Order: sequence, then C-alpha cells, then structure tokens
Amino acid sequence: MSDKDPNPCHVIGVLDDGMASLSATAGALIRSADVVIGGSRTLALFNDWFKPGAVHHDLTGALSRVPDWVRAAREQLQRCVVLATGDPLCHGIAPYLAQHLCIDALEIHPNLSTLQLACARIGLAWQDARIVSAHGKDAGEWVRGSTPAHGLYPLAQALRAHDRLLVLTSPCNSPDRIARLLLAEGLGNDFQMAVAERLQQPQERVLAQLSPADAAQMQFADLNVVLLWRQVPAPRPVTFGLPDAHYHQRQPDKGLITKQEVRAVSLARLQLRADSIVWDLGAGSGSVGLEAARLCPRGHVFAIEKNEADVAIAGRNHEAFGISNYSLQHGKAPEGLDSWPAPDAVFIGGSGGELATLIGMILERLRPQGRLVMNFVTLENLATATAALQSLQDLGVQWDVLQLQASRSKPILHMHRMVAENPVWIVSAWRGQADQAREASDA
Repeated sequence: MSDKDPNPCHVIGVLDDGMASLSATAGALIRSADVVIGGSRTLALFNDWFKPGAVHHDLTGALSRVPDWVRAAREQLQRCVVLATGDPLCHGIAPYLAQHLCIDALEIHPNLSTLQLACARIGLAWQDARIVSAHGKDAGEWVRGSTPAHGLYPLAQALRAHDRLLVLTSPCNSPDRIARLLLAEGLGNDFQMAVAERLQQPQERVLAQLSPADAAQMQFADLNVVLLWRQVPAPRPVTFGLPDAHYHQRQPDKGLITKQEVRAVSLARLQLRADSIVWDLGAGSGSVGLEAARLCPRGHVFAIEKNEADVAIAGRNHEAFGISNYSLQHGKAPEGLDSWPAPDAVFIGGSGGELATLIGMILERLRPQGRLVMNFVTLENLATATAALQSLQDLGVQWDVLQLQASRSKPILHMHRMVAENPVWIVSAWRGQADQAREASDA
C-alpha cells in the first residue's frame, strides 16, 4: 500500500477489549495518530492511548463529515486513523470511505467481526450463512405485508431464502423484535436463535439456544448480534401455475378468481424479472399478485382491493403463501398509488369504473421495458381499454389483445367431456422502444 500513497488513512478494526485484540502495528498506528476518528464509545475506549495533542472527531451522527475530516488531515500531512468495529469491510465504514475517497487513500486493518466471534462462541459454521444488517431506521414492529421501507424488510426476505443468518442488530431492531418478526411471519418453529451480548467485555453473555417465542418476551443489552438457523427444512413451493383450488375464494360465489390458465398467460405477458416492482390493481383473491411475488423474490408486489371481504380472503392466501414481499391495502385505485414506487409490471384484474384514468396514469409511471396487462370478460371494458390505448398511440404506446378460451375435462359416467371456461381478453400495453430508450438515457 505504501507505494500507492505515502500517507494513507488507516481504517482499523477494533473490539471492545481495546488494545488487547489489536496487532502491534495497529496499536502503534493509534498511538502515533495526529487525527483520530471514531464513534463516541470507541473514542472513550481508546482515549488513554492517544498521544497528547491528537485531534478527536466523533462520527456519531456525523458520518457524512468523515471524508472531509480525512481529506483535511491528509492535506496537512497528518497521520489519520478511523476506528471501526470488527471488520471495517463487513457492513462497516470502509466501503463508504472508499466510495467518497480514492481507495488508494485508505489502508484497512481488519479485526475479527463480532459475527465471527458469536459463531465461534456457539460453534456455528458460517461459511454459507447470509449476513444481514438491521441497522435501518426504526419503523416500529414488523407486521405481515410491511413494505421495503421497513428497516427489517431485508431480514424478512432473507429468512425465506437462507438457512443460516447472521444479523447485525441496533437498539431499536433488537433481538426480541426480530423474534417477533419470526412469529408474525409464521416462522417461530422453523428457526433457532442465539444472541451474543457485549462480546469481548467482562459482561459478555451468550444465549445459545433460544426459541423465537421465548426471545420475543426477553430484554437484551444494546450491544449484541443475533444468529438464526433453520431447524425445519425450508418448503419447496410451486412458484407458477397453482391450481385454483389452492386458493381461498369468496363463498358462496366460488370461482371469482383469475383462473389458472388465464393467470399463467397473464403472468407470462407481464415479463417479470427477479427484482420487478409489481402493482396488482383489483387483487380479488390475490392469486396473480401472490404468484408474481414468488416469481420476483428480490422485488415486491403492491396490491389493492376495494372489496373488504376479498381483502380478508387475499390476506388468508398471503399467510398461506409464506412470502414477505407482498403488501395489500384496502382501497379503490387510483387512490393511494402516488405513494407506490414506479412499477415494472402492472396487472389490472378489476377497474372499479376508473379504467381509462388508470391506463393513462399507469403508462405514464411505468418504468422502461415495463408492461401493463389487463383481463376483461365484458365487451364494454374491452372497448374502454382499447379506446384509451388507441388515444395514447401518439405517445409511443403499443398494445395487443389476446383472447383466451380454455376448456377443462369433466367426468361423465365412466368417460370425460370438455367444459368451456368463460372467454377472457388479455390486453397488454407497453411504451414503444424509442420512447423507452430515451427514458433510459435520461435516467
């Protein structure tokens, strides 16, 4: 590193036992530093080791100022160190500094991470574990259907995809709150927990065998990490084309659901990607949106339904699906859609009389290469949709219509006959390629 920069800023990983776990080189750098940057607790921990006259900068609540402090020290040829917890490259400050300073301006001295220490305490192999940070802002308790804005959303998603998780907590997103997330998502019996508190301090405590139900009622020290591992094999659900009978449906009017054949073609026409943001307007039983959520494990589905009874039914289907990337609200589109992120795909299963307005608004907000797909069973709604789309052709909107007529076999005595399902028109719309290319270049 010295041939890259004669006076780099040294980013040093430290633990709560102070100098005891540092190398001789790291200790010498701290003792000789002219400028020391760190959190208030870390500065206090090493205060007796700083040389007389050294300048201290507390980065607590002032992270954005750190690059300027480092630049100023280097311009004055002062020796500068930044004190970070554990490994500065593991959810630490080093990537942030590398982004705002030339990477050659830094020399990184990693320590053991608190996650490594916690795994060592209970003998948990961690080479295949997923590391998740719960340092997001306090958004309150987790509830089923929370959006990506919630600080625990990455953890909720990771629980569905990984068997072992190592969680960096915060005072608000504490182990007991994490345990309650597991319970809310129906995973209370699937995972075992361990909590390691005050690692490398005299008050260190490691609780190695906790059930989420027990942990949800406990209190923990602010300085802790959480380990989670599956004790029940993860389910292997069908992701696409589930039978209609798989879903709860409105009774006694059973059948008010996007049928399997129509659902499969509609999802195919939405052109979904793993990280797509999907709108489901007129969710009904939730069948299309819920299958879309499984097809977009790194995306999110925002659904709205005006019928209160159907909202309850879709909620039951959501619970049974075991997914965390689906949010359903009771309301009538387009009310409330302004707060939703721009979509990659939109499905309209019911218009509530606002069809033309919805089509114009959706195509205006649709992201490049996005798709709008609509299902109709009446000639009137089909006519309204095609007229609205025709009026938008000068704006680069393209569209097509597919009529889908499926028949299913039914037993008759010792034989089978074919029974026709109601025909459905599937209307797809998208922005023209030239228009999309222009938007992409503007972005």
